[in-house]
Amino acid sequence: MSLNISNVVYALLFAAVCGLVAWLVTTPLRRRSIGGLLASVTVTASSTTAAAVVGAVHTMLFPAHQHVATLVIIAVTAVAVTLTAILAMRRVSRDSAVLRQAIADVGEGRVPTDEHKLSGELQQARRDLQAAAVMLAEARRREQALESSRRQLVSWVSHDLRTPLAGLRAIAEALEDGVVDDPALYYKRIHESVGRLSKMVDDLFDLSRIQAGAVSIDTERVVMSDLVSDAVASLEPLATASHVQLSGSIHASPTVVGNSHELNRALTNLMANAIRHTDEGGLVEVGVGVVNGQAEVSVHDACGGIDGADLERVFDVGFRASVARSVDGPNPAGAGLGLAITRGIVEAHKGTVDVTNEGPGCVFRMRLPLA
Repeated sequence: MSLNISNVVYALLFAAVCGLVAWLVTTPLRRRSIGGLLASVTVTASSTTAAAVVGAVHTMLFPAHQHVATLVIIAVTAVAVTLTAILAMRRVSRDSAVLRQAIADVGEGRVPTDEHKLSGELQQARRDLQAAAVMLAEARRREQALESSRRQLVSWVSHDLRTPLAGLRAIAEALEDGVVDDPALYYKRIHESVGRLSKMVDDLFDLSRIQAGAVSIDTERVVMSDLVSDAVASLEPLATASHVQLSGSIHASPTVVGNSHELNRALTNLMANAIRHTDEGGLVEVGVGVVNGQAEVSVHDACGGIDGADLERVFDVGFRASVARSVDGPNPAGAGLGLAITRGIVEAHKGTVDVTNEGPGCVFRMRLPLA
């Protein structure tokens, strides 16, 4: 029979109706899973193809003796397509299960470890999940360390506040009762205690400001040799009172861009810390130069070294080694904020600060980009 447009239209309409019916019937499958979506697509495609062929046969586009052969071919093709769809569904289901487990691992704080090879985008999705899990684990570790540091800080600051406050109360009661022989000495002690409390409050405020990213953005060209000279001059009385020799050596005069007040605060914190931990008769030497294309200021003390377990914690908020716990003497320990403030200031200037044991003590090195 000859081919005409009405026969083709009839076959196409027959196929479209069957395909639409198959698509609607398999809607629940598509909503269940990706495997169900594949099954729906397979059934719809097979039904549409079979309907088109049956419609063509019905309109006598094929000779009568080819009807049976055509239907057999359709049946065999449908079986092959179904088997292929089943295999695809199994693969997709397995990949989905692996991906769901990876998501569950991330939700519970674990890094996904299943190494089953996934297909296409799912493999990349699992890599992304693993990378995200690693970052979340690191963030969680930092958060826990920060929380522990904050608790220690609150405990130590409470202790350090309690001591001068108790002293102030005792002095006030003694003055009130009129039982002091030398009121001037008591007034001097009040002044010292108030100064120490004021410095502690200032340190807490500065640390909070630095951690909030509020380091001053007013910058200028800072000559590091001048900065070191000013810091040495300002801390000379403290070194003299502590019977420590303080000296500076200038190997170069690099210039950096930054806030001179903030950088001076960072450097004086390092130097005051070195003076406080150096025994009487010891030497604290401050040097400035250019190392590996950066301005470097080093503070070398004679503290006897820092325990290896404490080296990485020196700049943590509130950290103080056991030898620094004393709050007595002419230069008592602070609240463990000075070095944390130094690190915050230096990092805000895109620099680094570290400490190593060397010689009779340790060396703090502050490095900043050259102007």
